[in-house]
Amino acid sequence: MRYQVPQFIEVEDKIFGPLTLKQFIYLAGGAGLSFIIYQLLPSIFYSFIPILAVMAFSGTLAFYKINNKPFINVVEAAFKYYTSAKLFIWKKMPNKKVDNPVQEAKEYAGVMVPKISDSKLKDLTWSLDIKESMYSNKNQK
Repeated sequence: MRYQVPQFIEVEDKIFGPLTLKQFIYLAGGAGLSFIIYQLLPSIFYSFIPILAVMAFSGTLAFYKINNKPFINVVEAAFKYYTSAKLFIWKKMPNKKVDNPVQEAKEYAGVMVPKISDSKLKDLTWSLDIKESMYSNKNQK
């Protein structure tokens, strides 16, 4: 029996002319919210800026993509970031008089970044290779 395999599963179906269902919902929601703002505020002068902001946001949600991902993913990630708990770690350094700021920066950078020489790195990789081959030889016997 032969079955037809769908080809373009990443592409959303266009339902309302050139718009997908999500795009239509974002634009219709923006238009509806703009109409409510227009009805609630006393004049077009006061409602112009909020309506413009709502329409710009709904247009961005509908059409703008960052790294081929919808803008709603960025909004969701930003919301999670700002509402989640954060851990700030601070290490108090003793106050000392700095005579040479360049030398102080070099010393501080040397503390922060561990350095491995080429020979130590080669020794480490060699020892890992030897241990790995030793374990594989034991398993083969």
